Amino acid sequence: MNRYTQTSLKKVARKFNKFFAIILAAMMTALPVHPAFAVSKTATLAVSHMTCSACPITVRKALFGVHGVEKVAINLDRKEAAVTFDDDKISVKALTKATEDAGYPSKVVGVRQ
Repeated sequence: MNRYTQTSLKKVARKFNKFFAIILAAMMTALPVHPAFAVSKTATLAVSHMTCSACPITVRKALFGVHGVEKVAINLDRKEAAVTFDDDKISVKALTKATEDAGYPSKVVGVRQ
């Protein structure tokens, strides 16, 4: 191997290393980061003052306004809301406060994983 070939290979190797580092950094920032111990829980709330068909819409909006809420299912007949949320980000107390701030006081009926 001559001197020219050796310097060319070194340049190619340096460029490859820079390119690889950029690609690796881009891939790492694109991946979602979820801790392995994060657990979703579902809380059932008894929501009072829900009397019409527009009430569940307001309650749903209030609950989805809380960071960490993943899913909301409301049963108007039973006046209940089932809320699936990330246990590490929020507490059940934040859920009841959100409904109360929207004008619909609520109580926790049960929590399950």
